[in-house]
Amino acid sequence: MLTRLLVPVDLAEPQMTKLAVDYAETLAKAFDAEIRLANVQSLTPIKLLDYLPRDFDENIRRGFESELAKVAADIDCPAERISTVLLFGPVYQTILAEAGRWGADLIVLCSHRPDMDRFLIGSNASAIVRHAACPVLVLR
Repeated sequence: MLTRLLVPVDLAEPQMTKLAVDYAETLAKAFDAEIRLANVQSLTPIKLLDYLPRDFDENIRRGFESELAKVAADIDCPAERISTVLLFGPVYQTILAEAGRWGADLIVLCSHRPDMDRFLIGSNASAIVRHAACPVLVLR
């Protein structure tokens, strides 16, 4: 039984985000499940902090949280069954940690078609599939 669907989204990839969210919405309706949209951003390198405004991180956080809220608002499910989380760190490790922390039953994500460099060095989607403690649905 699916009760919690974690949907990692890349806000820079609106088509892939829409595909993953649409699948999750369909599953959530069928199983009366919760959806959590998760976006992972890189940490600001310490070397740059001296050159950025003091409120840079907070402004970035507010902007990404606003974008996540817009994506969540378009989901046709009860608002109390939808949540968002903005995370910072390495992508696949952070997603896996959130899946465990939140108790996800399924991770629904999109993946780019792999190029040769992805076969050689791996991708976030393949790392999530290899290391997740719950099932993962990868969409293309």
